[in-house]
Amino acid sequence: MSSSEQRRRQLAREKFERQQKRREEARRRTRRITAIVAASVAVVAVVGVSAFVVAGKDDDKDKKSDAAAGQSPTPEPSESESKAPLPAMKIDKKAKYTMSLTTSQGDIGFSMDAAKTPQTVNSFKALADKGYFDDTKCHRLTTQGIFVLQCGDPKGDGTGGPGYNIPDENLDALGKAGADGTVVYPPGTVAMANTGQPNSGGSQFFLVYKETKLPPTYTPFGTMDDASLKAVQKVGEAGVEGGAGDGAPKKAVTIEKVSVEKD
Repeated sequence: MSSSEQRRRQLAREKFERQQKRREEARRRTRRITAIVAASVAVVAVVGVSAFVVAGKDDDKDKKSDAAAGQSPTPEPSESESKAPLPAMKIDKKAKYTMSLTTSQGDIGFSMDAAKTPQTVNSFKALADKGYFDDTKCHRLTTQGIFVLQCGDPKGDGTGGPGYNIPDENLDALGKAGADGTVVYPPGTVAMANTGQPNSGGSQFFLVYKETKLPPTYTPFGTMDDASLKAVQKVGEAGVEGGAGDGAPKKAVTIEKVSVEKD
């Protein structure tokens, strides 16, 4: 690998770490603001503006970091605050399951091994069974440094989640981190997005369409079949709206229906 490529990836990772720290701080500030709202209805309007400004400042900083690093960050974090319990365990922990997505860009399917990621598989089945992912968009595509399509956010802005957090699982599946602190996520890998903090996954996940190096902190829980990988690669080839390296995919991907079935 050339030194310029190594530097490019290093900048992407450094930018990601800064981004995660800012987002976590912004979430804490937002939660404090929400508590104030609950205590005094009279200041709802003022607090609402403050919350908006916090989010806006965070986005501005991210844009500046993007320009400085010239790279895309790792997948956007999902909502980190746990408010609800995990779904009751109803899957067969010894079985394999297939998650099938009917999308506007073709069918995308991937296998999941419940023995390795039982909580993750159980959560996705529970969410799919109640139509949680239906009529949602894959809101984010990255085409520089890392190569993923991110989906699973009902809000469509990178902050939505099911109200609970899934514990990290199977983090050693891709081997030990190298000197740069990363492992290779092969094309076809499906993994959980998170906030950068341990055990902070929710409903957002990302589909790796080209070899990508990331820290081994994202639960790898699925593997796409060849046809599905090709469908995602076509989305990646079309690029991001506006020509950036990180943003909404130019070839919009709407998830119309999701099902999880035991093999």
